[in-house]
Amino acid sequence: MRVVSTPVAPRLAAAILILVGVTIGLGITGGAVGVGTARAAEPAPLDAERVVRSVVGISAVVPPDSQSSRTLGTDREGSGVVIDGSGLILTIGYTVMEASQIQVTAADGRSYPANLVAYDPVSGFGLLRAEMGFTAPWLRLANSDAVKEGDTLLALSGGDNRGATAVKVVGKREFAGYWEYLLDEALFTFPPIRAFNGAALVNREGRLVGIGSLLVAEAMEGRPLPGNMFVPVSALEPVLADLLAYGRRQEPARPWLGVTLREEMGRLLVDKVSPRSPAESAGLRPGDWIVGIGGQRFSGLADFYRKLWGLGPAGTIVPLEVMRGATLTPVPVTSADRVRFLRLNPTL
Repeated sequence: MRVVSTPVAPRLAAAILILVGVTIGLGITGGAVGVGTARAAEPAPLDAERVVRSVVGISAVVPPDSQSSRTLGTDREGSGVVIDGSGLILTIGYTVMEASQIQVTAADGRSYPANLVAYDPVSGFGLLRAEMGFTAPWLRLANSDAVKEGDTLLALSGGDNRGATAVKVVGKREFAGYWEYLLDEALFTFPPIRAFNGAALVNREGRLVGIGSLLVAEAMEGRPLPGNMFVPVSALEPVLADLLAYGRRQEPARPWLGVTLREEMGRLLVDKVSPRSPAESAGLRPGDWIVGIGGQRFSGLADFYRKLWGLGPAGTIVPLEVMRGATLTPVPVTSADRVRFLRLNPTL
């Protein structure tokens, strides 16, 4: 069920109350997913107007010479969620990292400048603070660990794509990204929403459960069911104080190589090597197959990351074993701190 996007917050809030007021059954049979018969449910204690107004649109301009512009572009759009009374906004970090200009658009259509407060490459979260008189209701963080497969939640987007969709949690599992990223547990939902990056995932009490990150082809493990991946807010709470005080978590940075990887039959193919990265400096190149690390084999992408990060902090020499054609080649890579390669304050 899709609520038609509208710039008028009260209308969207009314539509959300309709969504929350019914139980939507998403039956999964024979590999297909269908919407079941809706039946009346107990009214949920949700302030729909507050939820709508807490979700903002985000636009960011990124310098063309920044590292991330090569893959993410220079003009980015997304959503964010206000999480305190001072205009602090939680979003997905790739929308705003390395941005030289950030603007947020409130539910009433007014736009305000915003500053990057923190970017956390471990969780993938970004924090902004809106300026120049911005005010909006804020959402409390839910216990995302309590979310279960089968739960029905609301996914809300802001900006030009403002709208709300009832979604079902169809997966709660590990996620390994090809860009040296790993979540021990992510939330996967169906049906897919297109305006997913930075979207709010909200429970029936109007609390924030997760932040939208990706459109995925396999939301339900083992089935070709498209959906979205959300980062649970439980990943934010342990490091929120560090992010607010220092702009990053206060623990040794993980070793970063600077590669884009693709997993095939337990081996890892190097798809891309980031310019000026540790991998490029070590001579790693696209087409290489990583088959071992420090004399150890690995079972897949997630296992490789855990073995990589288990070698020590950023700066550790990573002894990779690489297949080039029929030749097994040792490639030692002096790892680095990923954040130091990003222009998180492009004005400097």
